[in-house]
Amino acid sequence: MSLKAVFAKYTLDFKFEAGTSRGVLTHKDSYFIKIFDSDNPTVFGLGECAPLKGLSIDDRPDFELQLLGICENFNTLELEVYPWNLNIILEQVLEKSFPSVVFGFETAMLDLMNGGKRKVFNNAFAKAERQIDINGLVWMGSKDFMLRQIDQKLEAGYDTIKIKVGAIDFDKECELLEYIRKRYTPEQITLRVDANGAFSIDEVLPKLHRLSEYQLHSIEQPIRQGNEDLMAELCKVTPIPIALDEELIGVREYTEKYKLLKKIMPQYIILKPTLVGGFQQCREWIENANRLKIGWWLTSALESNVGLNAITQFTAEFNNPLPQGLGTGQLYHNNIASPLEISDGKILHNPQQAWDLAPLSFLI
Repeated sequence: MSLKAVFAKYTLDFKFEAGTSRGVLTHKDSYFIKIFDSDNPTVFGLGECAPLKGLSIDDRPDFELQLLGICENFNTLELEVYPWNLNIILEQVLEKSFPSVVFGFETAMLDLMNGGKRKVFNNAFAKAERQIDINGLVWMGSKDFMLRQIDQKLEAGYDTIKIKVGAIDFDKECELLEYIRKRYTPEQITLRVDANGAFSIDEVLPKLHRLSEYQLHSIEQPIRQGNEDLMAELCKVTPIPIALDEELIGVREYTEKYKLLKKIMPQYIILKPTLVGGFQQCREWIENANRLKIGWWLTSALESNVGLNAITQFTAEFNNPLPQGLGTGQLYHNNIASPLEISDGKILHNPQQAWDLAPLSFLI
């Protein structure tokens, strides 16, 4: 009687060309982890390892080979998993330099402990007793393409819109924000923008002042990560609340998390379990943020519905009223069908919709 882990690769295809400041995405590779007890292989936990190209620290050419080695090592240890030893396994068995793998294994083991039914956290959301507010995401592209997305999000009932900026002409991006503000007040529609580190050091402060004319809720990562001194200065003088995102990647030790946040003192942090190394790492960030009175919210990192389901259930462990970044399940032609549903700017668990794991039949 011991745990075994196997994995399989699956390519997700975008419904459109998804623009970011790091390029255009048309497809995304995910690796699904299946963990089961060798004595009862029909009951299994499912997780997802999905590093983001050009961003995750475990985005590397030999990722699949490394994942194979991690699974083979895991399988030799004859482990059993319980609530008391889960974090020991995550910290001492899995490679810290592979945060997406830690997230995938953690999700699969939690799922297995809860009966292998995709209930990673058996809380009100998983029981269809709670819905979670989310923001509507507008991807980069031509001005017309972005305008169409804005109209679609508004018609769909979102009251928080997040727009990626930094890819097209800045004046045109401001025109998009003005388009919304002429129609809706800040009380009616909350606006967030995400620069993904696109602004240069020389231009960042003037651009922040320009953007402040549109009464934004926040801006994510206005400059590239690694400029801690400048980011700290920006957070002191910014006319728009700043949310750290990429800046958190690769910071694993509890004390280092505190030091980073204490030094920069952002208004918010954004947590992506795939990028920071799973739920326990997110809990440490949240605890430190709460100590320093820094706001936070959770965001998916373009996972399939398997990863998104886990992140959404984790989000429901907290009483955080801010809209979360959990609306990415509609991005793909060939996503894994799940009980997740979006309605009027909220994500919910619809028990009348079943999981369909047929696309992963080669794994399960």
